[in-house]
Amino acid sequence: MVFVAVVAALVLVEYMVISLLVGQARGKYNVLPPATTGDPIFERWYRVQQNTVEQLVIFFPALFMFAEFVGPRLGGWLGLMFLVGRGIYARSYVADPATRGTGFVIGFTANVILVLGSLFGALF
Repeated sequence: MVFVAVVAALVLVEYMVISLLVGQARGKYNVLPPATTGDPIFERWYRVQQNTVEQLVIFFPALFMFAEFVGPRLGGWLGLMFLVGRGIYARSYVADPATRGTGFVIGFTANVILVLGSLFGALF
């Protein structure tokens, strides 16, 4: 479970970095709170942050259920897959939102495997 906990912490660090980058973009492009629109680059960072939160709601419970019912080693590797996918998604989305697909598919696939694996592991 140590591997799973380390991966979970790395995913949280990644999210904190994304949040800081949103704050930097807010300042750089003069998008004053509570506004969530303005410069397109700020809006891209903001969408990366929001989409990441949406995926984390699925990721964390699925990661720990998978580790419990299927196995922590495979769960940890799937968690790393999610982490890498989110990183690719963030960089791609900010550069050109049309290129975000690869990163999204990597992270979402990890989530699907974690969720379905957890379900089957718990049932059988």
